Amino acid sequence: MELLGLGIVMVGFFVGFGLLIGILFGFFGMGGSFLVTPALLVVGYPAPVAVGSGLAFVFGTSVIGVLRHRDHGQVSYVLAALMILGMTFGIEVGTSVVFLLTDLGSADVVIGVVYVGLLGAVGLFVRRDARTGGSDERSGQLATGVQAIAFPPLVSLPGGATVSVWVILLAGLGIGVLSGFLGVGGGFLLLPIMVYAFGVPTAIAAGTSILQIMVSGAFGTFVYAQSNAVEIPVVAALLVGSALGARIGVSATQLVNEADIKGYFAGMLLAGGVATACKQVSGVYGVETLETVSAVLLFGTAVLVSGAIVRTSIATLRKDRERGSLQTY
Repeated sequence: MELLGLGIVMVGFFVGFGLLIGILFGFFGMGGSFLVTPALLVVGYPAPVAVGSGLAFVFGTSVIGVLRHRDHGQVSYVLAALMILGMTFGIEVGTSVVFLLTDLGSADVVIGVVYVGLLGAVGLFVRRDARTGGSDERSGQLATGVQAIAFPPLVSLPGGATVSVWVILLAGLGIGVLSGFLGVGGGFLLLPIMVYAFGVPTAIAAGTSILQIMVSGAFGTFVYAQSNAVEIPVVAALLVGSALGARIGVSATQLVNEADIKGYFAGMLLAGGVATACKQVSGVYGVETLETVSAVLLFGTAVLVSGAIVRTSIATLRKDRERGSLQTY
């Protein structure tokens, strides 16, 4: 039996995966393609299709999340507009590189290696900061150094920082190149840059990230769709699940403290990096067991972190209610 052109089991898998990613997306401000694209590669889709479908999912799920974050006042429109401007040019460059590598027959390997390196590096950095409670001097030095580049015009950002417009545009350009190359909305890079380099509070960085991802995802989807590199049935199934998950994730940002958000974020990135590495090693050496390990890591980590987010949020709500009850006496 088929639904949306997919077997019923695959439809169930993608809907469930979309639900989990929706929670993570609303919570972290990432479109989820940093997991979707590797997952599609693991399932067996070609690299351009995995990248294009990841961007299409980014666009659809971002529309849902940005509306929710806007309701909580967690969006900086000025910062988002500047980053989007830089990212738009970068995506075109990154997309061209993917199709060039595809013609050379090396797209899968190169994209996988870059994924592993970026996810691992960013994940370790954020993990270190979460464990030190944001007191790591090197984390603070990064923001100080960026804010010291005072080429006018300057823009004031939430959290009290003042950053050069040119620095923001350059950061957006770099993330745009990676977004078009890896098929990600850039959220796993946008969040750390806004928090650690620009000094923006984590919750506002998440909401602003989603707004940028929505625009870059729309542009990237259009570019890949022109080459028929978007698997519509897969994207539709993922979006069905993410519609509910995103609402849960956004609400959770109001209940979980900043250190926990960073810790969960780091765990997701590191797991994604290991899963992609297993996939690449399996492809080179033909070790089928690593294919299974890769799939389990991707789906299992999404389940564990989503569950932890929901559990922590519920525990916070219970504590607040208990305090409210005690105050009435």
